[in-house]
Amino acid sequence: MPKLNNKITLITGGGSGIGKAIAELFAFEGADVHILDMDKEHASAVVEHLQHQGKKASFHFCDVSNQTAVLQTIQSFAIIDILINNAGIAHVGNVEHCDKAAFERVLNVNLRGVYNTLYAAVPIMKNKGGGVILNMASIAALVGISDRFAYSMSKGAVYAMTLSIARDYLAYGIRCNSISPARVHTSFVDGFVAQNYPGKETEMLQNLSKSQPIGRMAQPEEIAQLALFLCSDDASFITGNDYPIDGGFIKLNN
Repeated sequence: MPKLNNKITLITGGGSGIGKAIAELFAFEGADVHILDMDKEHASAVVEHLQHQGKKASFHFCDVSNQTAVLQTIQSFAIIDILINNAGIAHVGNVEHCDKAAFERVLNVNLRGVYNTLYAAVPIMKNKGGGVILNMASIAALVGISDRFAYSMSKGAVYAMTLSIARDYLAYGIRCNSISPARVHTSFVDGFVAQNYPGKETEMLQNLSKSQPIGRMAQPEEIAQLALFLCSDDASFITGNDYPIDGGFIKLNN
C-alpha cells in the first residue's frame, strides 16, 4: 500500500535537486504533489514526467519570498496534508564578504520564504485537524562551517522555527520536523564546480566527496527517503526534532 495515498502535498523548490527527488518519491507513494517553484521549465518537466507515469502532480509558479504570492497560492487549497519547505539558495562568504544585497537575498528566500508558507499553511492544517510540516535545514545550522555566514544564519533560523511550530501546534495535530543534510550531489553542485573550477571538475568533486567522513556526497534520493518516513504515519510519534543526514559529518569529522 502506498504510504501517502491521496495526501495533498506542497513542496517548495520541487523542480530540481532534493525537492525533485522528494516530489517524485512522494508521487509514487500516492501523494497528490503540488510543486511551488519559480523555475517553470524544470518544475513543469517534473510534473509532466509524473503525470505521464499516471501520478498526481501539479505546478504552481510561486516566489516564496513574496508573501502575497504565497498566500494567493496556498490559500487556494482547502486541505493541505503535508508541507515541505525545501526552496533555498546558497551563499559562500564570511561576514566580511556578505554585503547587504547578498544577505537580503538569502534572508528573503531561506528565512522569509519558510515563514510565508508557514503563515499561509498552518491555519489550513489547523482547521483540518492536523498535518505534517517538514523544513529543510542544514548541518550549517548545527556546526560551524567556514564561509557560510548568511546561509548558516538562515538555516539556524529554520531549525528554530521548526521547534516553535512543533510546540505551538502540538495540540492541533500538526507535526513539524526538520532535516539537516550535509553536502548533497545535485545539479547545483555540478554547476557551481563547473563555473568556479573549469577544467578541474573531477578533482573538485572528489575533494567535496572526501570532505564527508563517509567518503562521498549524499544523493537527493537518500534525503527523500528520510523525508518520506517523517511525513508518513510511520513517524506519527515524532515531532519537534531535527534529523542530520550527514555521512558522519557532525560527530565523526574530527
